[in-house]
Amino acid sequence: MASEPILTVFGLRVAERSGFWHSKVWLDYLALTKPEVNFLIVATTFVGFYLGGASAWHDFPLLRSINAVLGTLLVASGTGALNQYIERHFDAQMRRTSRRPLAAGRLKPSAVLWFGIALSVLGIVYLAAAVNLLASTLALSTLLSYLFLYTPLKRKSPLCTLVGAIPGAMPPLIGWAAASGGLSLEAGILYSVLFLWQFPHFMSIAWIYREDYDRAGFLVLPRDEAARGRVVAWQTLLPLLLLGLIICLPAWRSEASTTYCIGAALLYAGFLYAGAQFVLRKTNSSARQLLRASIIYLPFLFALMILVRE
Repeated sequence: MASEPILTVFGLRVAERSGFWHSKVWLDYLALTKPEVNFLIVATTFVGFYLGGASAWHDFPLLRSINAVLGTLLVASGTGALNQYIERHFDAQMRRTSRRPLAAGRLKPSAVLWFGIALSVLGIVYLAAAVNLLASTLALSTLLSYLFLYTPLKRKSPLCTLVGAIPGAMPPLIGWAAASGGLSLEAGILYSVLFLWQFPHFMSIAWIYREDYDRAGFLVLPRDEAARGRVVAWQTLLPLLLLGLIICLPAWRSEASTTYCIGAALLYAGFLYAGAQFVLRKTNSSARQLLRASIIYLPFLFALMILVRE
């Protein structure tokens, strides 16, 4: 039997018939980048760019925004792949993640490692060259803190949620820095909104998949049931209450501040209600309702910020 043709991709030797260029393998490499997470990263980067830049669409620097979003997407995709490389043995123990390409054994660890490194380096260099050094530096710090602080801490302490929220809220700052070349108090408010939003969002996920996390040895929630309930309550309600104190602050430069505050308050009321129901009931059903509320809340709030900016 004739041997399969060999190609070189990212320095890796792969078989053409069943390797990198095969459609299913392309899908596996796409899955490594965590596209469902990247959608949020792209959206929040763009929001940060728009709010930090031109005051009207006719002044909007479209090319720079594309460069900022593309560079951030490359870094985020590389980070996702490297995260799956680091956690491949633990992912294999969880029903939620056992079908991931690396955990399921469909890709080789060395290929995933170099794929993640290539995307990350390309994104960081691209941001530095096509956007500015500050955006590139913020993206690099996001990658490093996510992989080397948050990822290992997930197996050691429930404080991992707090640590993970720091790089998790960075995309709007990258976008803002890309547009303006600096940061400001308004950028900090945008960062704070995304930082606080992550806690109830992730608590709902952690509760739904708590048995999976326990099976793989992750300590995103305490093992003790009473302590688990307290952590879930505090990490859901306290960030939600703090979020309520700052949601109207982005309106200070807008002539449509009343419209924004009314819309933001209505969105917040639904989010807070779902969070309170989850804390009171602590059921999978209430956790899913909170997860849906969080997914609805953030894009609508950011869309409202953009609409009232004009």
